[in-house]
Amino acid sequence: MRKLLFLLITLCAFFYAQKSHGQQFADKEFYLIDSLVLDDLTAVDRGMVDSCMTLYHAAKSDTDRINALHFICENMMHENWERYQDFQHNLLQELVKKEQPTAVKKNLLTAYAGSLNNLGFICNQKGQIDEAIVYFKEAQKIQKELNDIYGWAVGLQNLGNIYFNQGKIEEALKTYGLSLKLYEQIGNKKGIADAFLNLGTIHDNQGNTDEAMDYYTRSLEMKKEIGDLDGTAICLNNLGYLFYNMGKHDKAIENFEESLAIYTKIGSKIGMALAYQQIGFMYKKDDPQKTLTYYDKSLELRMEIGDKKGMVLTYLNFGRVYMSLNQLDKAEENTLKALELSKSLGFPFDIRNCAQALVDIYKKQKKGTKALEMFELYIHMRDSINNEETKKASLKQQVQYEFEKQKVLDDAEHDKLIAIEQEAKKKQKVLTYASLIGLVLVVAFLLFVFNRLKITRKQKLIIEESHIELAEKNKEILDSISYAKRIQSAILPTDEVVKEHLKESFILYQPKDIVAGDFYWIEHKDGETLFAAADCTGHGVPGAMVSVICNNALNRSVREHGLLIPGAILDKSREIVIQEFEKSHEEVKDGMDIALCSLKGMSLQYAGANNPLWIIRNGEILETKANKQPIGKFRAAEPFVTHEFELQSGDSIYLFSDGYVDQFGGEKGKKFKSNSFKALLLRIQDQSMEEQKQLLSETFAEWKGDLEQIDDVCVIGVRV
Repeated sequence: MRKLLFLLITLCAFFYAQKSHGQQFADKEFYLIDSLVLDDLTAVDRGMVDSCMTLYHAAKSDTDRINALHFICENMMHENWERYQDFQHNLLQELVKKEQPTAVKKNLLTAYAGSLNNLGFICNQKGQIDEAIVYFKEAQKIQKELNDIYGWAVGLQNLGNIYFNQGKIEEALKTYGLSLKLYEQIGNKKGIADAFLNLGTIHDNQGNTDEAMDYYTRSLEMKKEIGDLDGTAICLNNLGYLFYNMGKHDKAIENFEESLAIYTKIGSKIGMALAYQQIGFMYKKDDPQKTLTYYDKSLELRMEIGDKKGMVLTYLNFGRVYMSLNQLDKAEENTLKALELSKSLGFPFDIRNCAQALVDIYKKQKKGTKALEMFELYIHMRDSINNEETKKASLKQQVQYEFEKQKVLDDAEHDKLIAIEQEAKKKQKVLTYASLIGLVLVVAFLLFVFNRLKITRKQKLIIEESHIELAEKNKEILDSISYAKRIQSAILPTDEVVKEHLKESFILYQPKDIVAGDFYWIEHKDGETLFAAADCTGHGVPGAMVSVICNNALNRSVREHGLLIPGAILDKSREIVIQEFEKSHEEVKDGMDIALCSLKGMSLQYAGANNPLWIIRNGEILETKANKQPIGKFRAAEPFVTHEFELQSGDSIYLFSDGYVDQFGGEKGKKFKSNSFKALLLRIQDQSMEEQKQLLSETFAEWKGDLEQIDDVCVIGVRV
């Protein structure tokens, strides 16, 4: 988002060097600039470059020459990164080859560091992140040695941008904070404004709206004051998006259009692409086709300049618009392009956003397995970037910056007092020596005390942060599982579907954890209602993952293979589940126990895997046992048996997992057991099905008491 150019420092050092060694070195380099710049320019731009080169050759001072070349290369930076990169590589080679006397060595090193920074910026924009970091860090070493404050600050801004895009928020904050401190030290308003803008962006992404608005506004005022058009446009863009989030859409569009006008004026293609993107976004709800038109303009510009990060955003937004239009294939295609580019760049923010969008797309396409895969990727990315630790780091960095700023002022005042004291000591030589010795002893003592305090504070901070981190990790895990519950809930039949096909019925469903291995299933086809209570291997997150596969197997058996007989459905489901798990290199023996019924009129068919069927008729329980084998790998597997019944009016049908009868509780902490469950069902037969559900739930809670629930509970009751 930021363009922090280092060319001016590079060329300053370059001309200082050439003054002592004649014109040959300079002419060679400027011929190279002419050939790189003039090849692809329009007539108007060529005239501008010719004018600048004329000014350069006629200039009598290094400053005038620098300004002319700076303007040319500034435009190259906007329009042609490849050619500018070639120029910088050639300049680096010349700087390394030239053997200079000690008097100009420092200036060449400054030029060298500046070129490294420029190459780092270009590599970052082209998606060559690892190379960019290498260039920036190499430049930092040189600038620290030379005490080149401005160059150091610019490099830190560039490096901070990469850390931010990689989701390393704490490192980005530290880097931006140090950069701001350096800019203030030398009074560079443009740098201070850039640092405010970056800090505002981090607060914006962390949801700190007030802090973001404050930093953006301070940056905009300073940008306008110094006449920085490019920076002004960036601030307007960021403020526009902030206004949009606040619901002030008219104010947002006003900012985006003002930003587009500035970018068009200065000819910044990357800026125009961003503005088109933002304006298109504003019409997403009211005029999606207009949005797509703006996105096309943005994508065309970003592909032209090789802006891969920008292409990620555009493809992702294309996907969201197509999803709103219910064109799911196009939505999936564009979002997958965005995800592939994000992975190649290694930016977790973008990977997270793409994965989250694909979860919604696959849910609409009823692709449960793919939705779960994308959800897991979303959680992994989210856990690494958007948590309470980064918000704490933002506040901590702000406090630290204010402390360090005050410390600089205190140190300056202290130095002034020492200078006055030394002037007085010149008149009293004896007292001077005594004072110096005393001062040395005091400083040594203070250093010792400060060091001990620093160690103690660090140890205390480590202990406190370890406790905080543990609590936060627990919360993150809980949030992740809660989101998984939303996905699992999407595959369960709604209450409306249950009541539509099983009018007198209840479903008691109590997961042990937030998500469950138990699930219930209903399907209606050709006048028959299929319903089942299933118990998958395990509970919690592992059980929930198995339940998605088993639920999908039941759906495919009925919808794809057209099966309606319970035994045949279980046979086919077992086959599908085994096929799914055989894709793993490891042997997977997971599966499910299930009781499955088919009801048509007063005719009932049943087949079961380890879970029985109970029918209560005239105060008596008629039990039908299941096959003693699971849905999954089994050494002595055999076809499932289908049992048929003619029901009588008033019969009650019960399907259940083993969670209810296996629960420990009561006065002696023993299992509830099947006999107690049968007695309970017989005792409540004269109640409605909804009242039965309530009584079963209350009895279970009373039995369990303060003990932990040991398994998921699923009970289905149907009266005919």
